[in-house]
Amino acid sequence: MEITPTSEMSARSSGLALLLDDGTRKSHSVAENTQFVTGFFKGISTKSSFSQLVSSLYFVYEGMERAFEVSTDESVKALDYPELRRLETLAMDMEYYFGSDWRSRVKPSPATKKYVGRIEEIAEREPHLLVAHMYTRYLGDLFGGQMMGGMARSSLKLDEGFGTKFYEFSDIQDTKAFIEGWYEKLNALDLTEEQERAVVDEGNLVFALNIDLFNELEGGKRVVFKTVWKLVKDGLTSRWRGKQRAEFGS
Repeated sequence: MEITPTSEMSARSSGLALLLDDGTRKSHSVAENTQFVTGFFKGISTKSSFSQLVSSLYFVYEGMERAFEVSTDESVKALDYPELRRLETLAMDMEYYFGSDWRSRVKPSPATKKYVGRIEEIAEREPHLLVAHMYTRYLGDLFGGQMMGGMARSSLKLDEGFGTKFYEFSDIQDTKAFIEGWYEKLNALDLTEEQERAVVDEGNLVFALNIDLFNELEGGKRVVFKTVWKLVKDGLTSRWRGKQRAEFGS
């Protein structure tokens, strides 16, 4: 979701927090306007495509959180909050969509493999860049999680209490205060100007990797087009029937 403007007193109005917010704003907007995301928020999506998104996110978070676990980088350790971890909840959602044997059946897609490969690459070579992955994924999910989860439950007719555990940050009581604290820690990181610029660049790359995921989904152009055409056709049929009833006085 789009990050709202901040007051001058907010940690987001200075330092690396401001650099990341401003430096990735265009990429953020592009990601929000992909066909999958816009269709999702219009209620034009399928359970199949949404489950594919959950699958991709599971493998991405598995790669991220595995990297966080073993990292000795001080920047990563400072921002790695247990409350943000998503792998356990994603595993619950995977079982709901794919069954109890999902671990042996579900494999990462090509775009997902590329995404995870990037995480593994920087974890070994430039671990401070993992901060950009924390920022883009964790804060994005925390900001927009309730809306995404609510839309999925209503539009996809999911079983009560299932399928959107990923979007439930039950250990975070005050989202606004938590995010402000996270940004304060972000601004306090001991990074050079060059490293900060690299983190912003990585943030833009992370958005690009997420856009690749969205564009790869089964709920892309073809499925969305079919769904939109069905809505248009249903509307035309309804209007035609209404006109016929009016003409025949029924």
